[in-house]
Amino acid sequence: MKRLLAVLAAGVPLAAAICLPTSAAVAAVAAPFSCSPSISVKAPAGTTVESVTAQRREAGTVHVPPVPPLPGVDVPGVPAHCAVTVTLTHPGVGDHAKVQVWLPETGWTGRFQAVGGSAFAAGDYGAALAGAIKTGYAAATTDAGVGTYLDTTWALTSDGEVNKDLLKNFADRSQHEMTLVAKQVIATVYGKPASYSYWNGCSTGGRQGYMEAQRHPGDYDGILATAPAINWDEFEVATLWPQVVMNQEHTYPAPCELAAFNQAAIKACDPLDGVRDGVIGEPARCTYDPRKLIGKTVECDGKQETITAADATVVRKIWDGPRTPSGKKLWAGLPIGAGFDLAGTQPGPDGTRVGAPFPVPAAWVTTWLKRQPTFDLTTITYADFAKLFAQSQAEYDQIIGTDDPDLSAFRKAGGKLLSWHGQSDQLIPTQGTVDYRERVARAMGGSHRVDDFYRLFLAPGVDHCGNATSTGPVPTDALAALTAWVEQGKAPRTLSAAIKDASGKTVTRNLCLYPSVSRYTGHGDQADAASYRCAKPRH
Repeated sequence: MKRLLAVLAAGVPLAAAICLPTSAAVAAVAAPFSCSPSISVKAPAGTTVESVTAQRREAGTVHVPPVPPLPGVDVPGVPAHCAVTVTLTHPGVGDHAKVQVWLPETGWTGRFQAVGGSAFAAGDYGAALAGAIKTGYAAATTDAGVGTYLDTTWALTSDGEVNKDLLKNFADRSQHEMTLVAKQVIATVYGKPASYSYWNGCSTGGRQGYMEAQRHPGDYDGILATAPAINWDEFEVATLWPQVVMNQEHTYPAPCELAAFNQAAIKACDPLDGVRDGVIGEPARCTYDPRKLIGKTVECDGKQETITAADATVVRKIWDGPRTPSGKKLWAGLPIGAGFDLAGTQPGPDGTRVGAPFPVPAAWVTTWLKRQPTFDLTTITYADFAKLFAQSQAEYDQIIGTDDPDLSAFRKAGGKLLSWHGQSDQLIPTQGTVDYRERVARAMGGSHRVDDFYRLFLAPGVDHCGNATSTGPVPTDALAALTAWVEQGKAPRTLSAAIKDASGKTVTRNLCLYPSVSRYTGHGDQADAASYRCAKPRH
């Protein structure tokens, strides 16, 4: 559960919103500030405004209440601000999508930042909003009229059919409408519109950012989309694959056994980038065979366990990724070096281990595909899995796929898309993001032309959204890099990243623009970014 909490919390862009300074700040804007309870909001097309409230809040600590499964959090040092809430509905749908806009009373930089959601939550619950206004942004988010992180009770109608209207809200519609509302509120409260508009999100929030670029190219000047949950209809099914493998192979390796495979792969592939630092710097070149660990004894909760050929088969299939029964590749597997969260197990009623699927892909399959929230996932065969994968593509690609490679309208609008993805992401395979970037390049004239408006950076050893279990340097100020690109034309060639090692020493790297990789020069401090250079990947 602790790991799940960390993963879900990381899906909210807290690092960018709370901890990091905005190094490319524009001058504070002197404008009349009016937090009037009678703010007027024009309803976006297809919606009705149900209510508008505005409240001035004093400076101090913002308490964000617990939203299961996450605990509450206190954000100190939040400036006095106007908190505006606008509730929208789509006539005939019966939804109630709440838009929150927070506007700092003083120190506004003229920027607007929208913050995205995580898992099945469409937006933020206060922490990222508070962090954004601490750095001079006016900020906004929406709940899209759906549920919280793991609440999917909204997914089906009373007659057991998928609620396509609410899924549209979650997928796309509500983020765009929130943007239109927030820009109105900002212009009203400050007496002038925002100079620049930015999207900031990870995981679900990253997917939302890509969807904005694809379908609403004029909404944002800059989009920061981290570990994006794009290819949603495919990767959500694909990430249930480890559970299907274990159930079909009737083998459930213990966490310590899975950790042993991970450690062995890292040890074997760590030096490929020229330095031993406990991180696989070039995962594409890692060809570690898990069968090499057969017969090894590991200690699990005080007991000695011997790794079997069946254990190695499970790990090999998980790393390889989903395939049809005939062997056709469906999707990327778990990255080598990433944690085995998706292959979770737990003690069964008879003392043997059973699968413990990650709740997000589990809910997608049981609820949106099977229309049976209590469906027994352990009954899915390899053949069933392939059918579910195809069903998800057929039914949901157009609604929530978020994989349209034609970004020409976004480029024409002058937008900039900055994206980074950890190469040890244990929840969203990094290769899905890489494949999308390659598809965009093929559709839009090649990588160099695409780099003019869309840049991707990969972070070795970094897990989902760069949370605390990462072993590689995590980007430190990607939002500032994006603002410098948008406002000053300084396209980032690298992203600064850092992490503290086990001894407490700060390790720095400059993440390289895809497809380049960071490689040790052979001299200098191995913990210093200056000792590395960006180079073409080896194949």
